[in-house]
Amino acid sequence: MDKKNALRAGALAAGTTLMMLLMSSPALALTRDDGDDPGPGLSVIETLGLFVVAPTVLFLVIAGLVMVLDRSTDRQPKVKAKAKA
Repeated sequence: MDKKNALRAGALAAGTTLMMLLMSSPALALTRDDGDDPGPGLSVIETLGLFVVAPTVLFLVIAGLVMVLDRSTDRQPKVKAKAKA
């Protein structure tokens, strides 16, 4: 990709991001809506467990299952045959 195309792509990405930020309305998190019932907050330990530990454990379980249940037998790298001259 030449410099001109890269500059054009960067300007387009920046312009799109800027327009999305300018056109989005604020979250207005300080005003409560009718029927809003947020409930109790999470502690630091609960937050870390929910958003860090649980996804990590889930990833490791899935990766472990893939490795254990993989039935392919070809584990060695292929050796390239030398070409005869």
